[in-house]
Formats: sequence, C-alpha cells, structure tokens
Amino acid sequence: MNTRRNAQLFSHRSGVDLYTAAASEVKRFFDPRFNATSVMVLPGRHYVTSAPTEMVVTLLGSCVAACIRDPIALVGGLNHFLLPESDTGQWGAANAAMRYGNHAMETLINDIIKRGGDRGRLEVKVFGGGNIIDVQSKNSVGKLNIDFVKRYLLNEGIKISAEHLGGSLPRRIHYFPVTGKVKMLLLKRHPDQRLFNAEMSYRERIAAPEDLDDIELFD
Repeated sequence: MNTRRNAQLFSHRSGVDLYTAAASEVKRFFDPRFNATSVMVLPGRHYVTSAPTEMVVTLLGSCVAACIRDPIALVGGLNHFLLPESDTGQWGAANAAMRYGNHAMETLINDIIKRGGDRGRLEVKVFGGGNIIDVQSKNSVGKLNIDFVKRYLLNEGIKISAEHLGGSLPRRIHYFPVTGKVKMLLLKRHPDQRLFNAEMSYRERIAAPEDLDDIELFD
C-alpha cells in the first residue's frame, strides 16, 4: 500500500452507510463529533464548497476519491469514481460520466476553477483503490484506478501532496476543503459486505454497456 503519513489516532465507532443513503444529489446532516455539516458524496458524484463549516464525506472500497482545493481561494471539493476511463461515459444515468475517473477529475477541477480556484495552485490528496473485490487479480479495479489517477495528475502537471492508496481495507474519508484537513477511517473487512455488494452492483451496471501531516487515521 502506498502510504505517507504522520497520523493521530482517536476513537470513533459510528458512521453513515453512504452506499445505501437516498439517491438525492446532496445529503447533509450536522455531525457534532466534528462540529461540522457533513456532506455525503455517493459513487459517481462530486461536491465543491467554500464553506468553512462543511465536511465532505465518502466511503471507498476499490473506488478512488480525489480531494482537491485551492488553498488561496479557499475553495475545494471531492469526487468519487469507480472505473478509470471512458471516452463518452454514456451508459444510462444522467451522471454516468462521473463514474469514470477522467470525467470525474475534469469535472471537479473545472468546478473549483469556476468558483475562483487556479489550476496552478491546486492541492491534491488521493485515497482509495483498495483491493477488496478482485483479491487474486494483479489488475484489480483498485489498482487500475490508482494507476489512472496518478497518470492523470502527472499528465496535467499537478503534484499529489498526500496519498493513501491500495491495501485490502475500505476507507471512510472526511475532508475539510477550506483547510485541507483529512480524517480517514480504515474499516474492518468483515463487517463491510454491503460495500462489497454495492461495488459489485456498480461494476455490473457499468460493464454492461461498455505528505500526510494533516491526515488523521481514526478507529
């Protein structure tokens, strides 16, 4: 697993199942544990904010999330994609393109720029790509997603400032775009059958048509 971290551990047990949440565009609730409004990002979605009181949350298995912000404009957000690339992204749902990394990255970056961000100042942190489904495969979806996001950012000339990628465990990411702070929970494999089933379902639907100084690990 690719890991660079200087992490502080603290206790945290409860959480939200993002994969079974209602399929509205944005789901919010106030989380007193973080004294912040939690905005949940489902697979194939993204969210951009400049509100200092908002925390963007997502749950990752083999999927990858990019946390991107402009530290000067104080605007940023997070995406969540399941597969690396698609030329069109057309496979049914209106937001289908966002399921693919190339569209998800372009959409997130463009939305940050539209809100005052500058491409040359972007700070990027990437997470996920766990090998939780294709455990015997050398070309698992997680590995393909990791390879893609690194290649994409290299081609765009954007440096990755922090990463926590690969491994065999799911992750829950709590991202504060205004400050760039990330809190990450590594989930135990055995209670996460719902995550496994959800990612398998997404894969079937898609396949049919075509420095971590401010990242905290908690449990």
